[in-house]
Amino acid sequence: MGNRRKNRQTALARRLPALLIVAGIVFELVTPPDVTASPILAVAPMVAAPLLSWRGTAATGLAAVGADVGLAAYHHDLGDPERLTAIATIAAVAVLALGVNHLIGQNDRLLKSARDIATAAQVAVLPPPPSRLPGLTVAARYVAAESDAQIGGDLYAVQDTPHGVRLIVGDVRGKGMGAVQAVAVIIGAFREAAEQEPTLDGVSDRLERALEREGELRWGTLDQTEGFTTALLAELRPGDDRLRLINRGHPPPLVVHPDGAVKSLEPDRPSMPLGMSALGRWPDVVDLADFPPGSTLVVFTDGVTEARDARGQFYDPEAALTGRVFPGPDALLDALIADVEHHTGGMRVDDMAVLALTRRRID
Repeated sequence: MGNRRKNRQTALARRLPALLIVAGIVFELVTPPDVTASPILAVAPMVAAPLLSWRGTAATGLAAVGADVGLAAYHHDLGDPERLTAIATIAAVAVLALGVNHLIGQNDRLLKSARDIATAAQVAVLPPPPSRLPGLTVAARYVAAESDAQIGGDLYAVQDTPHGVRLIVGDVRGKGMGAVQAVAVIIGAFREAAEQEPTLDGVSDRLERALEREGELRWGTLDQTEGFTTALLAELRPGDDRLRLINRGHPPPLVVHPDGAVKSLEPDRPSMPLGMSALGRWPDVVDLADFPPGSTLVVFTDGVTEARDARGQFYDPEAALTGRVFPGPDALLDALIADVEHHTGGMRVDDMAVLALTRRRID
């Protein structure tokens, strides 16, 4: 819905230069002869510069000059010095608009290049998870708060291992390349630990040690002294109807049942976020939760739970999903993201990473 509205607004904006020329012609025809529409016509090519192509901007400039010449001929004042000055002014503004359009085009090409690089970085650091794993259908979404950004401090990964399907969803404190670097460290450590560690708490401990090593490389920086990562680790073993969960300071996930019932998986005892071992170490608590066939596990970062509407009210995914039935995890995530966009009016301030795994029924 937000994209359709944006496309309509863009299409209307592209008509604005032509509408200005038409309005200028009508204005001069219905006003006294000593009133000129030259200022309105001069605005048209400058408005066209950021909205249209180089050819479109040039056509607008020619149309604006032609309209003023035609109006001058209509009023029989084409030889009037003031009128000639106005025509020359419109022509000069049109030439300036072409220069502005050229600069905007260069910036757009640079921005596209940056977007392509960011997209490549996202695929490298956060590759899309497989859509199907043993007994599961998987979907994931990463929605950046800034439309030009592709990757930040949110992360997810799903992996089929000898110990079952394991996943992580996390949120690194901070922004920029430091956060991306931490994401790369965590994802790399998770993929290795998920294969090798026989227990989920062993995976969590390996992630903690990986962040410790990364912190030692950045000794004395703010990231090293105050950085942390909230994370949700989950495991589904073959033939088991229960999830194993470790919550390291992360928003609790949801289980959406086939009948529309939703259960929030609050941890029995929340653990400290990853990267805070300098404050002390406590054993991770592995929680168990029912995950029957047909149910969907939904894990998200705080870009979902901390999304606010115009009145400052937080978005409640549990309430929003209760009573709704979805054909699969992709449809669920599409609906969830659209709901967050509607709740915030498109004014989100944080990235969203969302992961959904539906346990397939066995016929």
